[in-house]
Amino acid sequence: MEADATALAQPTALSAPPSPVEVVKPEPVAQTSVEVQTANVRAALEERLAELRLEYSSLIADMTTEERGLLVPDAGDDVVDIGTKAFNREQEISLANAVRERIDQVERALERLAQGGYGWCEGCAEPIPPARLAVYPSATLCVTCKQVAERR
Repeated sequence: MEADATALAQPTALSAPPSPVEVVKPEPVAQTSVEVQTANVRAALEERLAELRLEYSSLIADMTTEERGLLVPDAGDDVVDIGTKAFNREQEISLANAVRERIDQVERALERLAQGGYGWCEGCAEPIPPARLAVYPSATLCVTCKQVAERR
């Protein structure tokens, strides 16, 4: 009996080596609906930003092309022609400034999205309704705060 007990206590040459620790690869985590929505919003904002930048560069290129073509811009023009040209230039500059402002708004929305503040009103710190963000993705104020700001 003693031999049997000793044989059981000592491993034999036929016993299998201990198995290595299995490395379990984690399953890919499915994105939550918030992450998907954030990605969709980011993609839409980036697409809009690219469109606005293209529009802005086109406007600036058109303005500089017109100015280059006019070596002596008002030579030989009567008062009405000079006024018309000045009015047209002011309209073009105003349009370019408006596009530049929209570019700034979209860039700011992307920054807020990266920092986690997107979708929250800067005025009252309440969530901006999804319907408002769907219509105006770069909104920083809820409808109530925007109305108050416009009255001032």
